[in-house]
Amino acid sequence: MQLHFLGTGAGMPSKERNTSALMVKLLDEIGEMWLFDCGEATQHQILRTSLKPRKVTKVFITHLHGDHIFGLPGFLSSRSFQGGDEELTIFGPTGIQQWIETTLALSKTHLTYPLKFVEVSEGIIYEDEQFIVRAGELRHVVPCFGYRIEQKDLPGELLIEKALELGVPKGPQLGQLKSGQDVTLDSGVIVRATDVLAPPQKGFTLAILGDTKYCEEAIALAQDADIVVHEATFDGSTIDLAANYGHSTNTEAATVASRAQARYLLLNHLSARFLPSDLPAFLVEAQAIFAQTYLTSDHTIFSWQNGELNH
Repeated sequence: MQLHFLGTGAGMPSKERNTSALMVKLLDEIGEMWLFDCGEATQHQILRTSLKPRKVTKVFITHLHGDHIFGLPGFLSSRSFQGGDEELTIFGPTGIQQWIETTLALSKTHLTYPLKFVEVSEGIIYEDEQFIVRAGELRHVVPCFGYRIEQKDLPGELLIEKALELGVPKGPQLGQLKSGQDVTLDSGVIVRATDVLAPPQKGFTLAILGDTKYCEEAIALAQDADIVVHEATFDGSTIDLAANYGHSTNTEAATVASRAQARYLLLNHLSARFLPSDLPAFLVEAQAIFAQTYLTSDHTIFSWQNGELNH
């Protein structure tokens, strides 16, 4: 799994940071990419990467403020031109379907693929054989959701040498064992998958929190998560200002991660008031509360491999 940060700014775009957009690359897991928020010019940001819009199967919108949705009509249109023909599902608060359908209709935009809308409420909003996605409402100035993505446990690795010792021939029966199926050999002996598989591997948990002031709801969504992506619009000196605008500080995001017993925290959605020279102190302030904190910037990539975060 990879996290491609396409836009990490708050409010308006700046020279250093575009508005909110995060691509979760799940090509190795399920051959898909999921886009979280789609601020203005997201498609321009994608052009500077190797990401393919036609691989995006799901878009998750946290809330309906412009810096999180104004890039969506253009992205949807470009996905058509770039060969996208498979259904795309858009998850978001009530009103997302009306806004998209009205925009596409008035601009006479024709898509080459079907759109599906899921206007979310709290709880499980998506589940398949490999993933569960939960939504939880946060505390912003408009309805805003955070998303918790849980990868289900992965089958244990096939212990090939042990299987061969038990008489399993090289061929399709090894594949059956790897998928968890018992097999019967020509001799009539039954080889059980549990005897030749390593213990299951724990899947990852990723919490992506939309704009919010510090709240218990954020902690619940982030509980025991491997990675938490949390806004940090302000710094520790402006806690009251942050709350008035429905936002969080770097120190509050770090407190959420600490109280949730998460493993890693990625600070996102930074105000343009912070110049590049301000960021080392901004990061240190958060790390004093939660050591495994990292700053994001446009086009940074974080990879989750073998239970560790790399960037």
